[in-house]
Amino acid sequence: MKRFWIGLNIAFWLVIGGLIFVWVHNELESKEERQERPLPEGLHPIVGEKSNQLLERAEQIGIPIIISDSFRSIESQDVLYDKGRSIEGSIVTYARGGQSYHNYGLAIDFVLLNSDGTISYDIQRDLNGNGEADWFEVVRIAKDLGFLSGAEWPGFKDYPHLEYTFGLSIRDLQNGWRPEDKMDEK
Repeated sequence: MKRFWIGLNIAFWLVIGGLIFVWVHNELESKEERQERPLPEGLHPIVGEKSNQLLERAEQIGIPIIISDSFRSIESQDVLYDKGRSIEGSIVTYARGGQSYHNYGLAIDFVLLNSDGTISYDIQRDLNGNGEADWFEVVRIAKDLGFLSGAEWPGFKDYPHLEYTFGLSIRDLQNGWRPEDKMDEK
């Protein structure tokens, strides 16, 4: 009887070991496939749809805005990063290429539009005259649509920046995860 239990114990641990081996193999294969995925080449369709909704809702309450930036390639991100460093001008970003949600089609920047067609970064402006700063009214609309705002970052405030992350971190994106992976989980 003792041999039977020893044999059963060995069989049990062989099965468990085999399952663990298969799981690890599948995880490594999946990770390799994710890392070979190409980077996005434009704004994610859902982010584009949410951006259009933002434009419409802001216009409905008398705040004209434009999307001043959206998808950004790794190369253009690096050029932007170099501003104020190796290129003349002020520092505008702390994100190198591959470290911004713009590089994955998941971020936009907006600016206020003046009645004469020029743009405004005046975060205190109240063009619609309701006693609230237009900028933060737009941010509130964006948050209702699911965007996160750079205006709420703890250190460097990036007031024009809005990102729709699908719960993915920059590290996730760098490791090949995409919004569709998160959407498939639901």
